[in-house]
Amino acid sequence: MNLLRRCANYFRPHWAGTCMALFLMLIANALSLLRPWPLALLLDQVLGTKSSVTVSSFLTHYITQFDTQQIILWLAIAVIALQAIWGFFQFFHTWILVKIGLRVLLKLRADLYSALQNLSLKFHDARRSGDSTFRVTYDTQSIQTLYNRGFITILSAAISLILMFLIMWRCSWKLTLVSLAVTPLLIWTIYYFANRIRQESIDVQQGESNVLAKAQEGLTSVRIVQAFGRQRHEVRQFIHECEQSLSANLRLTFTNVSSSFVVGFITALGTACLFYVGSHQVLSGEISIGTFVLFTSYLVMLYQPLEQLSYTGWAVAGATAGLQRVFEILDMQDDIPDAPQARPLPSIKGHIKMENVAFGYEPNHPVLQNVTFKIEAGKTVAFVGGTGAGKSTLLSLIPRFYEPQQGTIEIDAHNIRDVTKRSLRAQISLVLQDTLLLSTTVRENIAYGKLRATQEQIIEAAQAAQAHDFIMSLPQGYDTPVGERGVRLSGGQRQRIGIARAFLKDAPILLLDEPTSALDAKTESEIMDALTRLMQGRTTLIVTHRLATIHQVDHIYVLEKGQIVESGNGPELLAKNGVYSSLWRSLKN
Repeated sequence: MNLLRRCANYFRPHWAGTCMALFLMLIANALSLLRPWPLALLLDQVLGTKSSVTVSSFLTHYITQFDTQQIILWLAIAVIALQAIWGFFQFFHTWILVKIGLRVLLKLRADLYSALQNLSLKFHDARRSGDSTFRVTYDTQSIQTLYNRGFITILSAAISLILMFLIMWRCSWKLTLVSLAVTPLLIWTIYYFANRIRQESIDVQQGESNVLAKAQEGLTSVRIVQAFGRQRHEVRQFIHECEQSLSANLRLTFTNVSSSFVVGFITALGTACLFYVGSHQVLSGEISIGTFVLFTSYLVMLYQPLEQLSYTGWAVAGATAGLQRVFEILDMQDDIPDAPQARPLPSIKGHIKMENVAFGYEPNHPVLQNVTFKIEAGKTVAFVGGTGAGKSTLLSLIPRFYEPQQGTIEIDAHNIRDVTKRSLRAQISLVLQDTLLLSTTVRENIAYGKLRATQEQIIEAAQAAQAHDFIMSLPQGYDTPVGERGVRLSGGQRQRIGIARAFLKDAPILLLDEPTSALDAKTESEIMDALTRLMQGRTTLIVTHRLATIHQVDHIYVLEKGQIVESGNGPELLAKNGVYSSLWRSLKN
């Protein structure tokens, strides 16, 4: 019920449109019930025996005022008119309902995507991106299924059943009871199969999610796959996921086919009973042949909504499984939320202070321990150490990508837990080891640091990053698409665009995480020239293994096993003949 209430909240803004569609649907259903009448009247008044037992005494009295040819003509016109008018109302109520369903789908997708964008990196680290993609693109469609094939179908079927029951009862209460005798068995069948379909639908959606995740992972890593000749290995793993999905789909298909067979058999049983009893009533003169044909038509129409209800029950069961996966994400709380009284961070100079900070990605597995330091505004500080020492993790704590389990981090005496994450990150620029680019143009990638930047500002930032010349040599200049993750550009070109993005953002704090480690010596030198200009006037924290690039910075902190074991400038640390000196000698040899 809670799931249905939450879905109802999405449809509340469209209540008026839904009511209009339901009104049109009510008219369409009523017209649908009139469509068998021309045939019944034709049989009774023209082709039949004209017995006193007819479909409707009122219509019989009215029709007898016309001759046979006129009756045939008017009944033929009635067939066309009823179909045309019914089709008109059917078209518009279907159009309105589908439009509402799609708009609600859009809203749910936007909410889910927004929720995923705002959940912490800890959440995304533990999830396959393909699973999240599947929930956004496919699981969200369940809300449209629930609306168009669930709520609307159930309501439409209920209205049709009530109207048909009244008409059938008026024609023959005995045949009505015979027709409805199989209804309890049909309802039990719907309930039985709905439970199985709901669970098997969850298995199918999880299997399809795994297939998408594996395909996305394999295709985005195609370079390393081909480099190591692991195409067959990747294909085998993909086929394994597909086989799991296939098995789940076959189980669901078997259940669906079985349920359809059972439902069809039950409705055939009811129809056979009607034929047997109705034929005897016609022969005994209790009802006319036209009434029997009319009743038979209504019986088909009666079983159709009953079958629809069975299929609807199973569709709703499957949709419920998808919506559970959607709302599972929407219900997740950001494990790094803004404090209730969080305020925007005002313009800062860039003083940074960490005191007794400890952090670990998993409990009882610390990555940082008792880290304490101070950085004055405008200074450049480097963090060095062996692999796994915690350098990149330390940088990730400053924009609150992760939350330390212990200690405090302050910027200009503001505890970063007391300010909003948006305002905090707005004053921090990052340049990573592998600059992440969007699959759009060079211009848009640079402007990502400042969405409303003018063309002049973008060019100025590119020039400062020494990127303008190579950009102008591209086929479309600043309008050149860079490809997915920037694959059409070299590593150095991607780095320059990342630096241009940071120049454009013009934030007082700059975080550099191995910005030159993947580059050749010449490109590294050029990138460092651009970075040196970028660092001027900014508080800069740089993580690198290239000690020569940071040997002359204002201060260096040496990390080992998550702790600061040495600090000082380059010459001082060499003189200590400690960890830094050992790293320096190992890199020189």
